Amino acid sequence: MSFAELFDSGFKNRNKGHFASIVRVAMENGHLSPGERSFLDKLAVQLDISKEEYAEILENPLKYPINPPYLHIHRLERLYDLSKMVYADHILGPGQKEILTRFALALGFTPGNVAYIVDKSLSLLVMNVDLDTFLFEMTHMNK
Repeated sequence: MSFAELFDSGFKNRNKGHFASIVRVAMENGHLSPGERSFLDKLAVQLDISKEEYAEILENPLKYPINPPYLHIHRLERLYDLSKMVYADHILGPGQKEILTRFALALGFTPGNVAYIVDKSLSLLVMNVDLDTFLFEMTHMNK
């Protein structure tokens, strides 16, 4: 196996883990809404998830570990994806906030500020911001 193949394999596994995390959030209520399914379809294409992998992940998303990114900006990007999935049906309940908090902790955000980060991310999605605005607001929220 060449070095390039090894790198591609690791990158692919991280993408599958990220996608599986989002599927877990989406399936927390036991089913996928049309909005959630559409979001997953688009995200699968962006993350280079094959149809076979997509079906396998939908069948058992717990099979894949959460792989927290090293860089803070990448953590925020993943938080954005997860937050979008939590807010896909435009209803925020305590269960949704709780699961997003668990994933934020798994992504590497600290317990001391995770509640503030989750509240801020969800408030930005209520305002229907795009990824660039989300990243800017999240990186400048303490200034």
